[in-house]
Amino acid sequence: MRNNPIVEKSKKFALRIIKLYKYLITEKREYVLSKQILRCGTSIGANVKEAIRGQSKADFYAKMNIALKEASETEYWLELLHESDYIEFSHFQSIYDDCQELLKILMAITKTQNS
Repeated sequence: MRNNPIVEKSKKFALRIIKLYKYLITEKREYVLSKQILRCGTSIGANVKEAIRGQSKADFYAKMNIALKEASETEYWLELLHESDYIEFSHFQSIYDDCQELLKILMAITKTQNS
């Protein structure tokens, strides 16, 4: 599993999300949105990891589709956190760009399901 870009990128992203969560609860005292982003932002990598160990092609694509949905939800929570002024633009843009990259990779992977 080493050198698998989606596994590595989703794990690094999850670690960034955990740091964001810690920041939100300690510095901003925000507990509701922070839980949402923690849940979906870390779930991306968990589903990718499950997909890699899938029992079948169908299982692989089902888990990758869930990872894609979680990435899309994470994108939404990041936008809300930024637009509600919980995170500054520079911090938002960096993690948002990483989320966009994950979305593109996951869309490419799930698109091959129909090929």
